[in-house]
Amino acid sequence: MEHINKAGAAKARKTRWYRQLYFWVLTAILIGVLLGWLAPTEGIAMEPIGTTFVNAMRMLIGPIVFLTIVGGIASVADLKKVGMTGLKALTYFQVGTICALVFGLVAINIFRLGEGVNATASTIKTTDAAAKLIDAGAHQEWWQFLTNIIPTSIVQPFIAGDILQIIFIAVVFGIALNAMGKLGAPVLDGVQRLTGVMFKILGFIMKAAPLGAFGAMAFAVGKYGVSSLTSMGGLIALFYITSILFVVVVLGSVMAFLKLNIFTMIRHFKEEYLIILGTSTAEPALPGLMRKLEHAGVKKETVGLVVPTGYSFNLDGAAIYLSLAAVYIAQATNTHLSIGQQLGLIAVMLLTSKGAAGVAGGGFIALTATLATIGTIPATGIMLIFGIDKFMSECRALVNFTGNAVATLFIAWWDRTLDADRVRRVFAGEVVEPVEVPEAPAPAAAVEPFQAADRHPAYSESI
Repeated sequence: MEHINKAGAAKARKTRWYRQLYFWVLTAILIGVLLGWLAPTEGIAMEPIGTTFVNAMRMLIGPIVFLTIVGGIASVADLKKVGMTGLKALTYFQVGTICALVFGLVAINIFRLGEGVNATASTIKTTDAAAKLIDAGAHQEWWQFLTNIIPTSIVQPFIAGDILQIIFIAVVFGIALNAMGKLGAPVLDGVQRLTGVMFKILGFIMKAAPLGAFGAMAFAVGKYGVSSLTSMGGLIALFYITSILFVVVVLGSVMAFLKLNIFTMIRHFKEEYLIILGTSTAEPALPGLMRKLEHAGVKKETVGLVVPTGYSFNLDGAAIYLSLAAVYIAQATNTHLSIGQQLGLIAVMLLTSKGAAGVAGGGFIALTATLATIGTIPATGIMLIFGIDKFMSECRALVNFTGNAVATLFIAWWDRTLDADRVRRVFAGEVVEPVEVPEAPAPAAAVEPFQAADRHPAYSESI
């Protein structure tokens, strides 16, 4: 009876739509668009509001990723399972990236929107902002993402927000803590408590999500306006349509294989999607993705390992953008690319695309690095799409987020730990009790396990 009463109370709380976070974020986005459109100067002045919110969220990304991975690895009895999960995830990421790159390549080869532009590389003018990105990309080698995984300082990755390096430190720390056995139990206890603190802080910051979305959207529309959107609407439309088809066809097929529905999953993450739409980056949605997947029944260690790694290695939206944009620039500058050269582009992009997330101008740096590595397409050609990049960044981030959600579910199925029935119920909006946390195995046997709600308190969906 008590269980029924709790479920009924939770359901009653969800009936008031006007108190839901997604409603206020959506309202804020619409107000921001109107302000930026009707009063561009005032819209641009709202930039600090959006920037402050994004910075506040990024402040938590590093600690949450570190603590979650350490807690997950240190709590398992068999480290081989963690290693196999990581290997499966990297395999899936590469296959997914190839599919995304091919999607972009096929789309731009069919519609060939760059033909007729007849741009000459020597006459293309670059702005100061674009020149810095071009220079950064030109000096980035294809192999650097491998050597950059290992940081020069244990503190620097947290200061710079380098997710890839934070993952490396967390994996090493988690393995070491696991190997200490019962001696490491107090440290693991502290990790679990700190994780709870981080998610509690997240709950506070999420209250300001509508303000952040308003500021970011008002600035974007006020600064870039709609002139770029109308002048190159064809390329923007092609990118969006290609991305939607990738989500529905490729990611939808993976979900169907798991006997899940891609559209119910998207609806379940509506708050996160709106935050991404408003801020143009998937980073603020990372903690929410981890929390909701764990509540849906995906094991904590799987979520903690796959989701953060996917934010650097599984960038489906960025992959579509890279292949589509590179070939568009080639067409626009009358640079002929054979099928073999285009396949070579894919091979290089498999490496240059890694780690682009979370880096200012990461997409442009990865694109420039690809063009510089190939040497056939003029790097200054990125100025042809520089003005519309802002209108594509939202779509890139949304697809990246969706790809990582699907990837985590698939890896959980591959590990035979996915409770598909629970996932379906949670995605359908049913009130489901928190996942019971079992006793920790040998390495942390002395640690009293926390309930899921204590470790990962859900940030309030109402404000």
